[in-house]
Amino acid sequence: MKYLVIFAFLCSSSVLAQDDLFSLLGEDNSNQEVRATFKGTRVINGQSIELPSYGDLQFVIEHRFGTINSGAYELWGIDQSQMRMSFDYGLSKNIAIGIARNSFQKTYEASLKAKLLKQKLENWSPISITSYHAVFVNTLNWTNTNRANLFSSRLSYAHQVMIARKFNQSFSLQLTPTYIHRNIVEFASINNDYLALGVGGRYKLTKRISVNAEYFHQLERPHENFTNSLSIGVDIETGGHVFQLHITNSRGMFERAFIGETTGTWSEGDLYFGFNISRVFGLK
Repeated sequence: MKYLVIFAFLCSSSVLAQDDLFSLLGEDNSNQEVRATFKGTRVINGQSIELPSYGDLQFVIEHRFGTINSGAYELWGIDQSQMRMSFDYGLSKNIAIGIARNSFQKTYEASLKAKLLKQKLENWSPISITSYHAVFVNTLNWTNTNRANLFSSRLSYAHQVMIARKFNQSFSLQLTPTYIHRNIVEFASINNDYLALGVGGRYKLTKRISVNAEYFHQLERPHENFTNSLSIGVDIETGGHVFQLHITNSRGMFERAFIGETTGTWSEGDLYFGFNISRVFGLK
């Protein structure tokens, strides 16, 4: 939790130095929606409140190399890699659907994302709220083929509520309460369900470059030896593309994996360098 406290303190200090959002945007229309709380649909690993626009198809490639502390023999992780490819479509102004495939555990995804509340310049709507729901299918070969292996045992689920506020033209902050369910676990002493709380932030350095940070704290998992996910990155916007460069202690790139199955630690150098590239295609 010390990373969360330090991050929140630094962000709050920067917010106090900024001008009021109304004057920065130069608008008097109190009913106007606040735009671009985050530039992409992900903060780093985790989802942001943003959706693809209505009729837009977003294609995202996420790449994650091996650990930096693997040394020169593995070229500091470059010889090892994981990848995630996803398509997200703006079904309406407030709803998006998505499909994805991860090389990590050969996992497929299907997701639904919906805007529930939008921040307005008027204080009666000071925050934005988006919900996210996903199902994951692990397609690795069964390790024990002699038992009755059910398809339902391959399934796990994630449900999230993203609560965000754009404080000014430069700084945005998001809280992400998360619920994960796994249909099957390794031991009877392990719970199928667990909760986590994520916090993520964005600070714009220039019109097209921002620094992002993200942390997920797991709650009540005493019988499982996993660490909390902490990621730091840079977003670079170039027209129709958004490049995200980051360092994280999480190997997986979908919610169950990076929130609940992270094993790396920053103090021991178990860090992964990665990047996300997104491209939007207007279909309407």
